[in-house]
Amino acid sequence: MIANRSRITRSVLVAGTVAASIVLTGCGDNGDDAAQDTTTPMTTLPMTTTQPTTTPATSPTNGAEISSEASQQLCDMIEPELDNWRDQGSTIAKTTFNATVQNWAARNELTDDVVQDKTIVDTVTTQTCPDVRQQALEVLEVPDLAAALVGFGG
Repeated sequence: MIANRSRITRSVLVAGTVAASIVLTGCGDNGDDAAQDTTTPMTTLPMTTTQPTTTPATSPTNGAEISSEASQQLCDMIEPELDNWRDQGSTIAKTTFNATVQNWAARNELTDDVVQDKTIVDTVTTQTCPDVRQQALEVLEVPDLAAALVGFGG
């Protein structure tokens, strides 16, 4: 009788773990763009009609130059996530914000630059999309976006 309970308990735990893994895998972004290659590309992207700056953003401490396209891409990646982050609450939103920044940095070969100076994110968003930045600050409940980044350098 006890052996059956133990077996049932293990089966329920394994099934629950498998179900949770499937759900979390669907929610995660491992940075692998291979899956995107097999899907139909999105035909419309949210774009702002004006761009506050035409000069590349430059980090104040290490001089990393970020193209205006890369700067706009970060804004375009943050903006559609704002409603999700509001629903998630600031603690979980910070985790997904970190994933968004890591994804953006990897796509633009800026990971080392962001690790060395996480204020790059504030510099880019202040110059390119101050309205999106302000909304992100409110949702993440931080004084600056650098404060929401974990695992990056100073």
